[in-house]
Order: sequence, then C-alpha cells, then structure tokens
Amino acid sequence: MMLVLSLVLGILPLLGVIWILLSGMIRVWPPAATVDGLFMSLILLALSLCFLLNAYWEMRDHGLLGKKPPPAKSSAPKAT
Repeated sequence: MMLVLSLVLGILPLLGVIWILLSGMIRVWPPAATVDGLFMSLILLALSLCFLLNAYWEMRDHGLLGKKPPPAKSSAPKAT
C-alpha cells in the first residue's frame, strides 16, 4: 500500500510541472519564465523526488528490483 501511495504521490507533482509548461509560465522558445513558474516547478520536482525515492526504497526492500539486500547482522551472541 505504501509503495502504491508513494508512486501516485510521486507522479502527481510531475503532472503539475507539465501543466506549468503548457500554461506558459515557463516557455522554452523564446526562453522566458516567471518567478512563480520557476519556484513552483522546483518545489514540485523536489516533492516528486522525495516520494519516488521512497518508492525506490520500498521496491528495493521488497526485492522487486532484483537482488535482495543481505539481512542485517545481529550483535547478540548465540546461546548454546
């Protein structure tokens, strides 16, 4: 559930950046941008990065990216 939520919340801000580009707040040619467009796109990209990084860590922990990480070593001595 956390993986799906992280993916959805990671993709939504990217749609916001696309909307900013389509609305003309940031233009590629001729190069022009408003301060609102620049800061909003930076905030949305940072927010998307946080959620997509969380989704990457979740997928890595569940073994969905290939090799599973080795288990953590416990410092407790074994009882014999």
